[in-house]
Amino acid sequence: MSSRWANDGVRIIRAAELDPNTPQTPGMQRAAAVTAASAGAQRMWAGTVTIEAAARTGAHHHGELESIIYVVSGRAGMRWGDALEFSAEAGPGDFIFVPPFVPHQELNASRHEPLRCVLVRSGQEPIVVNLDIATADSPARVDWIDDLHARGE
Repeated sequence: MSSRWANDGVRIIRAAELDPNTPQTPGMQRAAAVTAASAGAQRMWAGTVTIEAAARTGAHHHGELESIIYVVSGRAGMRWGDALEFSAEAGPGDFIFVPPFVPHQELNASRHEPLRCVLVRSGQEPIVVNLDIATADSPARVDWIDDLHARGE
């Protein structure tokens, strides 16, 4: 039996071991789970995000990193664009993809329950660029569809 995989194989990061010492954006609490330090990850970062009821984050982007947000519970409102002029919502079980350099803002669409999400990024650098931008008063709603799925009306 090889002992190599005992120390270089699967890692379990317990909920109590999440690290809140990661760059933050006003209005949300991020906690790192899978990092180089905690798991030896080289190309990915994963953690959790919590946004309290009726709260919203500041505008920000994550530089060259791609981000995937999985909604565990609550309703996630997203605004994006140079003036946060576009919007959409996602619920439990939905995934949100945020491309590199896209200015965005997360909102908790519920007035009563926290929004809880899992966040995965394409790199280890904790890039968070908080933005001070003028925002649109009435963002245009955008339905997330792709070439394979019809728009639900």
